[in-house]
Amino acid sequence: MENKNVLMALVLMLAVWTGYSMFFAKPAPQENGQNLETVADNKSSVSSLNDIVAEKSPVSERVLAADNNKILPLDIVVETEDFRAVFTNIGARLKNLELKHYKQTMDSGSALVSLVDAQSETNTFDTFGTGDISIPADHLYAVDISDANFVVGSGEKKQLRFYSVLNKDLIIEKTYYFKGNGYDLELEVNLYNKGKDSKKGNLAFMLVQPWDDDREISRYSFVGPALYKDGEVVTHKIKSIIESPVKYSEKFEWTAFEEKYFMIAAVPLDGNRYSLTIDKTNTSIRNTIDSESIKIDPDNSYNQKFMLYCGPRDLDILKSINYNLDKAINFGFFDMLARPLLSFLKFFYNNIIQNYGVAIILLTVFIKILFWPLTHKSYKSMRDMQRLQPEMQRLREKFKKDKEKLNREIMELYRKNRVNPMGGCLPMFAQIPVFFALYKVLLESIALRHEPFIFWIQDLSAKDPYYITPVIMGVTMFIQQKMSPTSMDSQQAKIMLFMPVIFTFMFLNFPSGLVIYWLVNNVLTILQQWTINRGASATIA
Repeated sequence: MENKNVLMALVLMLAVWTGYSMFFAKPAPQENGQNLETVADNKSSVSSLNDIVAEKSPVSERVLAADNNKILPLDIVVETEDFRAVFTNIGARLKNLELKHYKQTMDSGSALVSLVDAQSETNTFDTFGTGDISIPADHLYAVDISDANFVVGSGEKKQLRFYSVLNKDLIIEKTYYFKGNGYDLELEVNLYNKGKDSKKGNLAFMLVQPWDDDREISRYSFVGPALYKDGEVVTHKIKSIIESPVKYSEKFEWTAFEEKYFMIAAVPLDGNRYSLTIDKTNTSIRNTIDSESIKIDPDNSYNQKFMLYCGPRDLDILKSINYNLDKAINFGFFDMLARPLLSFLKFFYNNIIQNYGVAIILLTVFIKILFWPLTHKSYKSMRDMQRLQPEMQRLREKFKKDKEKLNREIMELYRKNRVNPMGGCLPMFAQIPVFFALYKVLLESIALRHEPFIFWIQDLSAKDPYYITPVIMGVTMFIQQKMSPTSMDSQQAKIMLFMPVIFTFMFLNFPSGLVIYWLVNNVLTILQQWTINRGASATIA
């Protein structure tokens, strides 16, 4: 009897323990990824994709049965050596990105440059679909992380994966891949069809740039959407986009939204065919990369992959990333000359003295030495022409009624005195491309942004706050003009005296780095002209 009672007690204890384990006990934590309750604590309701995705094929019934309504909004902070980004699981989008090495102003307490503003009503890197792949605008995704803040150290690589279920049996996964250094990252979008029927529709990716129609745009640099196709950068002014959206059905290499010093770009990497639409809403500019019509059969998948860039318009950085992103920087008609000049400028800065103001001076001296023989020949020819002016005036008086005879006599005068009337112009024309190329470099290069020179000039990309250098530049231009020989009549010479005044007013609001270049070039030209005039005086004596 006692044995029977003991046996019954053991059976009852086993039943109680089994029932408690089945209905009340928590599941054991997993070593890799998260269990369902852990994800719920992180405001998600789907288990880790380490359990969901096996060899790129999510089969888990738990994912398909998950209740998306239980997912709560969540922000995830990603920090690398170069930027700090905030992603949201609402649409798996980017809502804020700050560049750690660039401030908005020169003030010590200035905020960092923000390429994506968290205060904006719209976020970027949006993904949406049509047909069976329709994705609600504010769709909530689960996240496979245990901490909403993570740091990607130098040399490290990490990923942030969002995932959810569409229409009960279509799994969508958005994965961002980060590196510890650099301003580029990658995005992979995967769709997995776990239903019994094929899914048809389109899948699009969108860059969204907030825009205020009252925003001031500099007339010296481009701000707006752009793309690169057929070896050419195509830009669109905001005004034209407002009037008429544009669409490209042919292949393009990248699309971007550019500002003077920074840009956000997307490069398709998957080989799919895409169209591109650029339009404007009330509050933003949108670059939409849209797939062709796609069909996903049961137990099959569809993949999109993009390289994304959020950073400075720095020629060296963009070249290192490749994908022809460096073509986004264009210095105008003389771009082929401007790029080597920028390389020389950086060479002087990196190898001689880390002061871009001094580097500009050294580059100006280098160019002046390079063109010294041409300039010397030009001024000598101009001086010879000036010496012949009295004789030429006499011929004009003598043959004023016979233009043909006058021209023959003047040409004979040039021949006898071995003077080339174009000798003063051609060498100067040869220098014009270099001047314009360097002008564009100093006007638009991010290398000069917030770079100090000396004393009151603390930002070479901004105007001289006290207008000292433009005024000095105007004075040197006047001196140079007075010293230069001329064959103009007195009336024309008086008109030309207004040129220094006009240039002074033009340069008042130009970047101080550009004014320094022009000022130093004037000073060197004055020294050269003084040397030529002195040599001429010694010859006459």
